[in-house]
Amino acid sequence: MLEIQDLHVKFHNRSREAVAGISLTIQDGEILGLVGESGSGKSVTAMSVAGLLPRRQCSYSGQILLDGTDLLHLPRALLRARQGKEIGVVFQEPMSAMDPLMKVGAQVEETLLLHAKELTAAQRREKAIQALADVELPDPEGVYNKYPHELSGGMLQRAMIAAAIVTRPRLLLLDEPTTALDVTIQAQILELLKKLNREYGMSMLFISHNLRVVQKLCSHVAVMQRGQLVEEGLTDAIMQAPQQEYTRRLIAAIPTRNRPMARREDGCD
Repeated sequence: MLEIQDLHVKFHNRSREAVAGISLTIQDGEILGLVGESGSGKSVTAMSVAGLLPRRQCSYSGQILLDGTDLLHLPRALLRARQGKEIGVVFQEPMSAMDPLMKVGAQVEETLLLHAKELTAAQRREKAIQALADVELPDPEGVYNKYPHELSGGMLQRAMIAAAIVTRPRLLLLDEPTTALDVTIQAQILELLKKLNREYGMSMLFISHNLRVVQKLCSHVAVMQRGQLVEEGLTDAIMQAPQQEYTRRLIAAIPTRNRPMARREDGCD
């Protein structure tokens, strides 16, 4: 379904590569977790897959194959035809990602305006409301007519997910989608993502710094450090027996009831 082959990304204003030759595969219906600390290259990898890489500000090489088509080197016009339609993206901060002056329903419909031009206004509205219902928002018709500031953080994140899935994309990219949420709402969003994966067969690339969150959602995990892939495999197996010291430090840093926050060791960036 998705193959990342020897991906390199280096920004012109940085001395080292943000992504240094990683290769990953996501199968149909698979949820892959990509974890690492800030600066590890995980979000740049997601940006590359989503077609959001600022090409003029960096050099890049390798391949990102979606059903055999190389997205990394696809002309912008052809890339835009796939963005939103085949690949949906959910960002970390919905309040900053959504237009505060535009009603939620209109923002959910934006992808349909680009990729389903044959739909009438009434049909777009129906599909947007259905997407809001699919993410289990109470009173989806009411939410359709609200502005982002009128929704709670958890409701806003659900609305962002609705906007990403309204075209039923095959791949959903989620960049730290639960980081700004409290533990209860976080758990609800993870259950929602499981449901969407189960009911629609969407493949997902889930970006996080928290291995415990990844363990609750993802069957497989890949660990990045300084732009490189240092460990990859079944999530439960890596959680039980990590092979790399860096992965062990990430696991040790997971907050627990008896240890609210582990002290970061020297050498982590």
